[in-house]
Amino acid sequence: MNNQVVDRLSALRILVVGDTMLDRYWIGDVTRVSPEAPVPVVNVMDIQECAGGAGNVAANVASLGTRCELLSFIGDDDSGRRLNQLLASAGVDRHLHIDAKGRTTEKLRIVSRNQQLLRADFESRPTAELLAQSVADYRDLSDGVDSIVISDYGKGGLAHIETMIQIARDRQTPVIVDPKGGDYSRYQGATLVTPNRDEFRLATGVATDDSSFFQTAQDLVSRTGLSGLLVTRGEEGMTLFLSTGEVVHQDATAREVFDVSGAGDTVVAIVAVGVAAGLGWAECIELATFGASAVVGRFGTSVVRKSDLKLTVTGNQ
Repeated sequence: MNNQVVDRLSALRILVVGDTMLDRYWIGDVTRVSPEAPVPVVNVMDIQECAGGAGNVAANVASLGTRCELLSFIGDDDSGRRLNQLLASAGVDRHLHIDAKGRTTEKLRIVSRNQQLLRADFESRPTAELLAQSVADYRDLSDGVDSIVISDYGKGGLAHIETMIQIARDRQTPVIVDPKGGDYSRYQGATLVTPNRDEFRLATGVATDDSSFFQTAQDLVSRTGLSGLLVTRGEEGMTLFLSTGEVVHQDATAREVFDVSGAGDTVVAIVAVGVAAGLGWAECIELATFGASAVVGRFGTSVVRKSDLKLTVTGNQ
């Protein structure tokens, strides 16, 4: 991506829909074991907060200078209000349904010396009424957007995902799905689905280093009517399988891994922006590799920066 393309990203508009959450990190030192139970005692010295799930995808999109709208759910609680503040600070246009009977999804991680000691999750599923309203809002918000990301974290916010994908198809709008679970029939007709290697194995029973990986992936594309399947494979890079039978592979970029949280969100955000900008698949996944490499070198749920793509790509031209 040259600088001219990067600089015109502000003319694009992308809709992100799905499960958003608040990621909290309690960070401190362990100096003793509790006298009450054989567990470490963490002296918390710092607290960090950021948007997770679909919120992190949206923050990544906005960080690239592209207008991003987020459709999701929060509870009527302090976590929801804090999440709304973080998304506003990231430059995301929010359309957040407030579930008065539920709570904001939250992941609390306790960390010492860059090691996660414990994670506590808080969550509830949206009501049927809110889910129905979200489809109506999606129909309105998706009109005229350049691409759509559906971020599925299995928290209940995408009960009508099949309808959402069909609306996008009817409007010929590219729709990129970050999947969850083993049933990919829910994503039938999507432009691209982006499982990591664990998610691919859950869906197919085949590992990405298995001799049948390529054939299994191509069969999955055909069976579910996808235009493409992008499997992120960690140190093995990324492999894209298209419905045309074409396969595009991108090697991983060597980088010290500090924290893998949110790397998949970065990949799907960059691909959605690239597709909206009219880039080819090979360039999209090359940029996604550079972006993911940058964010795993930072602590916590991080977002890609324009400089991550400009400096890396320019240096290879």
